[in-house]
Amino acid sequence: MDTKKKILLVEDDTALAAVYRSRLELEGFDIREVNNGEDALTAAIEFKPNLILLDAMMPKISGFDVLDILRNTPDTTNIRVIMLTALSQPKDKERAESLGADDYLVKSQVVIGDVVERVKFHLGMTK
Repeated sequence: MDTKKKILLVEDDTALAAVYRSRLELEGFDIREVNNGEDALTAAIEFKPNLILLDAMMPKISGFDVLDILRNTPDTTNIRVIMLTALSQPKDKERAESLGADDYLVKSQVVIGDVVERVKFHLGMTK
């Protein structure tokens, strides 16, 4: 039986997404990558990820709106969500937390190893 944890990677910067994807796949995760908020909402329901890595700044539907919708949809309300964003203002972090983000990582302040660590922590995989 395949017990790989599933991660939905929502990032409109495809180069960055590719880097995260390959690292997370190396760590043994099953990754689905989408590049906008609309696809993220569809994939959250179809793919049923254990965790979503969610970019905030995206065309059409922002990560904040995606988070809001996820938390208000019964099928997705309990999925762990880590916001991974360029926005470093406290007000943005507060907004993410008020909408129910499990974690908030600023891209300029973390390296990919930190992100992997947070993912594992939220999935209960840390020693």
